[in-house]
Amino acid sequence: MDRNLQRTGLLNLLALLGVAAAAFLVARLGNALSGQMAAIIMGLGALVALVSWFQMRLEDREQIERLEFDELTRAKDSSALFQAQDAGGFPARRAREQYQRWVVPIFAVVLAVFEGAVAWVWWRELSKPGVALPLPQPLVTMSLFGLFFLILFLIGRFSSALAKTEAGGLLRPGSSFALLGAYAALVAGGAMAGTQFEIPALDAIVARVMTVFLMLVAVETVINLVFEIYRPRIKGARPRPLYESRLAGLVAHPEDVFSTAAHALDYQFGFKVSETWFYQFFRRALAWLLLLQAGVLMLSTCVVFIEPGERGLVERWGRWVESRGALGPGAHFTYPWPVDRVKRFRTEQVQTFIVGSQPDTSQLSQRTVLWNVAHSKEELLLVGNKHQSTAATREGQERRTPPVSVLTVSFPLHFEISDLRAWAYNHEAPAQLLQDIATRRVVAYLASSDIGEVMASGRLQAAEILRQAIQDEADTRRLGVKVNYIGLQDIHPPVAVAPAFQNVVGAIQKKEATVLNARADAIRTNAIADANAFRAVAEAESFKQRAEVNALARSALFTNQIPAFHAAPSVYIDRTYLQALVRSTREARQYVLLTTNTEDVLQFDLQEKVGRDLLDIRLPAP
Repeated sequence: MDRNLQRTGLLNLLALLGVAAAAFLVARLGNALSGQMAAIIMGLGALVALVSWFQMRLEDREQIERLEFDELTRAKDSSALFQAQDAGGFPARRAREQYQRWVVPIFAVVLAVFEGAVAWVWWRELSKPGVALPLPQPLVTMSLFGLFFLILFLIGRFSSALAKTEAGGLLRPGSSFALLGAYAALVAGGAMAGTQFEIPALDAIVARVMTVFLMLVAVETVINLVFEIYRPRIKGARPRPLYESRLAGLVAHPEDVFSTAAHALDYQFGFKVSETWFYQFFRRALAWLLLLQAGVLMLSTCVVFIEPGERGLVERWGRWVESRGALGPGAHFTYPWPVDRVKRFRTEQVQTFIVGSQPDTSQLSQRTVLWNVAHSKEELLLVGNKHQSTAATREGQERRTPPVSVLTVSFPLHFEISDLRAWAYNHEAPAQLLQDIATRRVVAYLASSDIGEVMASGRLQAAEILRQAIQDEADTRRLGVKVNYIGLQDIHPPVAVAPAFQNVVGAIQKKEATVLNARADAIRTNAIADANAFRAVAEAESFKQRAEVNALARSALFTNQIPAFHAAPSVYIDRTYLQALVRSTREARQYVLLTTNTEDVLQFDLQEKVGRDLLDIRLPAP
């Protein structure tokens, strides 16, 4: 191999390595994210240049060994030496073959993994908030990166010219990465210049683009490894290095896009695809084909189809064409883009959005959802609390509840566009403005209402008040909408305080139950007292009547007894005595003892005790 190619490869290696180290240091000190990514790309290019330079050295040694072998074979007395050399093999060739067989694939795998890991780590770092810091001295950093671009560009262009020769295939990967590093330094310098034009986010955006490009290079390396397994081998054909990136070569040499594609196809399919008639025709007619496709694409923008339920407004150079009015459903013809554009609006469709808590779609299949189960993305809203209570603390002090509470409420709002021109041109983001109006009105209403009314009986009234308030403000701002409905649903305390709220509600219910039980007991006690009083009065009246009747009866009896006593005093006395005896002994035990051969003698023994001798007397049979 030509020693100039080796020296150029070494020059690529040293330039990439030195510029990469200097660029990373400068970008690190200057807080330039895109500069650090450019330095990483240069460092990867230095690794590729190192492997390719080492392979060039092995091929140079193999070429020297072959020349020495040819000289020996031309000597007169070298037949034995030639046979020995042929039998023993060529050490330089074996070294090159082993390097190409094992080291190059392993390096390609390691390179792909390293590129993918670096891209993934940097993407995560760039996604963190606050990673983009202000550049302390952007002009100095930008100037140094311009110098880096100049160095790598000159070396890359020189090595690229040598790499186009037949023997410069191994020089091509390093030269491509040198030019790629130069362009990366140029783009990073342009991103740093964005701070001078008040575009501080441009540096982070360019760094993200470079990270994506590095990930694509890693994917390309893996694809090259897979394709290398199935690539047809042609005897005598020089294999393409596995670590060479066609994507990097395409970016470094955009003017050679067809040549790069032709070489890739020839190398992959194993024959000259670039010499076929189809490829040659496609290459010659590509400009006309692209022009024809662009023309067809431009003509396709002249026909606009408006779907049912939609209306369209034609804008010409950004201004509404009032003469066209609102386009109805169907096909319409306009000037090609970018002269005319059509903005579509769903005028006949009821649109909706939700203010407050956003429902969780995964919970919609459940028929019943409890308050203490999270089923929406909660948004806490303050609501008034007119009925304050007093609670005792552990220290014995009284603490009043605050005059506000917290609720989670979903307010679905349905609206439709009533004035298309006002909706399209009076405000930049009418849908967001309407949502902001609804949110402001909802927050104001809840703060001035009562939690008991909102959760119980005041829902319909609150919905109508909110709808009218939102409609009035939308009309004031000439928003061009008609608010059809706003609902109050899914009203409950936050999930975190649901158990405490349920305890309070349970205590209130127990209090009401105790009060009702006391009232029932009072009613029952009063009814029993009234009944007892009525019964006592009735019994007193009855006793009175009975006493009066008895007194009248006794007085009448005494009046009738006086004539009977005067008529027969002894008989009256005996009769009265016997009647009193009968009455007094009605409940007593009575024994009648009969005897014979005696006179009739009546003897009364009114004692309770009866002698056994009287009971044991045996009476004769009659």
